[in-house]
Amino acid sequence: MQKSPMAVLCFFTSILQRRSALSVLFEIIESPHHPNFTALYQRRGYQVLPLTSTRKAVSQLKKQPPDIVVADFVYGYSNNYSGVHISNLDVFLMSLAKFAPQARVIILAAPKEFEHAEKMRQHCEVAAILPFGVAEAELEARMK
Repeated sequence: MQKSPMAVLCFFTSILQRRSALSVLFEIIESPHHPNFTALYQRRGYQVLPLTSTRKAVSQLKKQPPDIVVADFVYGYSNNYSGVHISNLDVFLMSLAKFAPQARVIILAAPKEFEHAEKMRQHCEVAAILPFGVAEAELEARMK
């Protein structure tokens, strides 16, 4: 039995509505120390978008703004950031303030880089700066 075009359209519309009802989480992974909390994110009802560079994250940001961002902080010790940008996240966080100012931001960093990661608060509101070895329960508490 063949379905009518209207029935097919209604079916796909309902799927898209359910999918778009999920909150979007950007997971910016640029460190080998990045913990895998995909199961946590999915359990909390997030559509997880793993992004392997801030450049890809900025591009995705323009298409689909996130509700929450969990991002690796990498300080540029010997960088070519022209003195203005100090890490991998500067440009992304400035773009986030423009395209998704409501997004909750959680930064993961090496403890020795916390001092530098604190400077990211100049670009947007940062909910938490946590170490790469953070416990799942602590990350979950900061997501609320």
